[in-house]
Amino acid sequence: MAQSSISITVNGEAKEVEATTTGVELFSDDKNIIAVRLNGEPRDLYTPLSDGDTVEGIALDSEDGIAIMRHSATHVMAQAVQEIYPNAKLGVGPVIKDGFYYDFDVEQPFTPEDLKNIEKRMQRIIKSSQSFRRRVVTEEEALAEEADQPYKIELIKDKEAHLDPAAATEVSEKELSFYDNVDRDGNVVWKDLCRGPHLPNTRYIKAFKIERSAAAYWRGSEANPMLQRIYGAAFATKEDLKAYQTRLEEAAKRDHRKLGAEMDLFSFPDEIGPGLAVFHPKGAAVINAMEDYSREMHRKHHYSFVQTPHITKGGLYETSGHLHWYKDSMYPPMRLDEEKDENGNVTKQGFDYYLKPMNCPMHNLIFKSRQRSYRELPLRLFEFGTVYRYEKSGEVHGLTRVRGLTQDDSHIYCTREQMKDELKNLLTFVLGLLKDFGLDDFYLELSTKDPHKYVGSDEIWEEATNTLAEVAKDSGLELVDDPCGAAFYGPKISVQARDAIGRTWQVSTIQLDFNLPERFQLEYIAADGTHQRPVMIHRALFGSIERFFAVLLEHYAGAFPAWLAPVQVLGVPVADEFAPHLQKFIASLEEETVRCEIDLSDDRFGKKIRNASKSKAPFILIVGEEDMNNNAVSFRFRDGSQLNGVPVDEAKANIMKVIKKRVQVNTVDDFKAAIAD
Repeated sequence: MAQSSISITVNGEAKEVEATTTGVELFSDDKNIIAVRLNGEPRDLYTPLSDGDTVEGIALDSEDGIAIMRHSATHVMAQAVQEIYPNAKLGVGPVIKDGFYYDFDVEQPFTPEDLKNIEKRMQRIIKSSQSFRRRVVTEEEALAEEADQPYKIELIKDKEAHLDPAAATEVSEKELSFYDNVDRDGNVVWKDLCRGPHLPNTRYIKAFKIERSAAAYWRGSEANPMLQRIYGAAFATKEDLKAYQTRLEEAAKRDHRKLGAEMDLFSFPDEIGPGLAVFHPKGAAVINAMEDYSREMHRKHHYSFVQTPHITKGGLYETSGHLHWYKDSMYPPMRLDEEKDENGNVTKQGFDYYLKPMNCPMHNLIFKSRQRSYRELPLRLFEFGTVYRYEKSGEVHGLTRVRGLTQDDSHIYCTREQMKDELKNLLTFVLGLLKDFGLDDFYLELSTKDPHKYVGSDEIWEEATNTLAEVAKDSGLELVDDPCGAAFYGPKISVQARDAIGRTWQVSTIQLDFNLPERFQLEYIAADGTHQRPVMIHRALFGSIERFFAVLLEHYAGAFPAWLAPVQVLGVPVADEFAPHLQKFIASLEEETVRCEIDLSDDRFGKKIRNASKSKAPFILIVGEEDMNNNAVSFRFRDGSQLNGVPVDEAKANIMKVIKKRVQVNTVDDFKAAIAD
């Protein structure tokens, strides 16, 4: 006899309900609930419940709810595409940050007009209030239903497809299922292979926008066919979508590639190759300011500076493991040092040399160059080391993903007993220096072992991971997990920084490594005379100079604080006769290594001021007749506010004070506040 009622727990409260109850009935009074978390797993509202189940409601505006809504929007988009292009073959359609995408095999790439038509069709589908209904199928049934969909067939047959994050939206290792889109009359109008969950119906998709299309290889491999990917954005409310679009507009204005060209900071000459930047004088001025301050702070924190070559024999990276785990991201080898006789016979074998992708193996050789004592530990080695990584040409992106990059790379060697305190002090140092550069909104990410890509024992990985987790939690910052994101030799903490418009950038990384000291047989003499292995901490504070430069450029929208600005003071004489007075003052600033320029062009004064405002210089100094007669200068700030008739000695002292304090000054009020004490 069928059970008439069941006992379940709903949002922590025990309840007796009819055996036929689903989440639809449980949450009928709350229209914001669009799915349930059933025994910890997100499921549809229509999912049947069983005795003993634990059920929680998932709200549309929650993190899980938004992800479910975005995935449902993906299905609506795929339905719209197939209604317009019946022969379109479906790839995968996962949720991504801020939205979703779906891959299609179509005869022609999508045009902007095509995307408009797809969006209109989606709006029509959404208004029709179709419901999403799940049904479980066997593999044979799934293959029969997807007989004309080759990409879906591949996923069904691939027993490991669920390990692919994008494909995991389609298939599960437990069972296969389809989602039918059912109209108000109960007719199935579209279907897709999917594991779910989904919204109760399409009308819950309240704010979406089709953004763009791009070419993409099936499952990310160049060996596979090229598909067309359509990207969309979706949010819980129209207000959230509008805020997102505003952020995109602001991000476009701040694009470091655009600002780099406008401000004459850097370029990527075709003659050199993709991902290889050259920094112009103004860009190099910013780089030098960054490096100079970093060097100063590292000296104060007892780092020893080292320098290593750009190339090395391949054996070094065999020892470290990079040739096994990282070779695809390294430049190919150069065969050198081989000698031949007059007949072409090899008389001396050569070696494969590689451009270095990492500095750590060379730092290990410095540690190993002589016997070390526990009294020398912790030993902190630091280098601005240029490394080379062979990023695919389609993946390089401005300064944020390059082929040649300079790491502010530190490797710290310490004892097991020193390890935790060293990590704590290191994290404090890292966060303090990032704040000096104007970033102050952080959270931490803990990257743990990839079970398919690691060296060393599970025990030392567990110890290293637990130690990093404890240090991260003690910092008081939010900590999020990054499963399987660690390098092959050890787990890491990544400092994630939010910029002026709320975007997140990974900046500093701290990795705890017990494995490379073992592979390089590093030792120190302990207090009891025994030979012990040091612990190795890898740390890149900026990540890379190039990428951090891009982050700061976008964070400040090019309007750097005075201490970092490529041109700190820009002089504009009202007329030629006042130029000598201004030149004399500018020369006195240059003696203090202030970066200055003066506009001595034939342009009218009004045009000079307009050009100066576009330059983003923190201090624009103007000199007219009254300024010259009173041995003074007048300040104009980025917002157009002015401070007139400041005596030259006072003006110089105040400029130097603002530069030294490393504060941002955009207005006359900012200036007065900065010089107040």
